[in-house]
Amino acid sequence: MTLLQRHEAFAALHREGCFVMPNPWDRGSARMMAASGAVALATTSAGHAFTLGRPDMGGVSREEALAHAQEILSATALPVSGDFENGFGDDPDTVAETIRMAAEVGLSGCGIEDMGFDGGLHAYDAELSAERIRAAVGAVGGLGRPFVLTARADGVMNGLYDLDEGIRRLQAFEAAGADCLYLPLPPGRAELARVMAAVEAPVNVLSVGPLQDLSLAELAAMGVRRISLGSQVARVTHAAIRDAMAGVMAGDFTGLEQSASGDEIDAMLREGGSDG
Repeated sequence: MTLLQRHEAFAALHREGCFVMPNPWDRGSARMMAASGAVALATTSAGHAFTLGRPDMGGVSREEALAHAQEILSATALPVSGDFENGFGDDPDTVAETIRMAAEVGLSGCGIEDMGFDGGLHAYDAELSAERIRAAVGAVGGLGRPFVLTARADGVMNGLYDLDEGIRRLQAFEAAGADCLYLPLPPGRAELARVMAAVEAPVNVLSVGPLQDLSLAELAAMGVRRISLGSQVARVTHAAIRDAMAGVMAGDFTGLEQSASGDEIDAMLREGGSDG
C-alpha cells in the first residue's frame, strides 16, 4: 500500500461504519496490533512518553513525536494518525506548522487538543481554540491530499470545563472545518448521546473508563465513527510489568508463566509487518 493509498483508505474509514483505531507505542506493538486485525493506527503521546521514561502531557517534543510517528509508519502498511497533543504550541501558526510537518512524515491524520501546558494544564480560551483549528484546517487544505484533522475538546476529561462547554467547542471546531471531533471521556452513555446529537461530523470515542462497557456494536448504533484506546493498552502492559516485578522481587516467579510464547510473538510480528 502506497502512502497515498493509506491516506485515501483512512479518509474512507471516516465516511461510513465504525472502526477501532488502536494506539501502539513502538514498532513491535504496532505490528502486533496490525496482526490482530487493525485497519488503522494512532500514536499515543502518553505511551510514547512512558517508553522514554517521562510523564504524560508535555513530556515529548515535536521533533521526538515526528520521529516516533515515522517509526510507527515504517512498522506496518496501515494508515497512522498522530496524537500531537496541543500541536506543540499555543499560537495558531505553530499548530498549522505542526500539521504540515505531520503530513510531511507521512501521517494520514492528526489530533489537536485545546489544552496548554505552560504553568500547569489549562484550557485555551474558546475563541483561541477555534482559531487554532481554523489554522490547522487551512494547513490541511494546502496539502493536496487526504488528511483527517481531529479536533479535541479535552476539558471535560481534565475537569476544566463542563459538558455544555465541551459541546459548544465541538460545534465551533466543526464550523471551523475539522474532519473528526473528539471529546474524551464524557461521564456516561447519556452524555455521549448528547455529544452525538449536537454535531454532524464523524466522532471519535475513547473506549475506556465510563464508556469501556459499551461494545463496538453499541457505539456504532449510536453513530460513533471511530473508537480509539489512547494509552490504555500501554497502561495494561505497564501494569503487567508492575505485577510481574512485584512477584519477582518478593521471590515468587510463578507469574512469569503467563507470558506469550516467543513463537507466538514472532508470528504476529511477521504477520503485522510491512516492506515499507
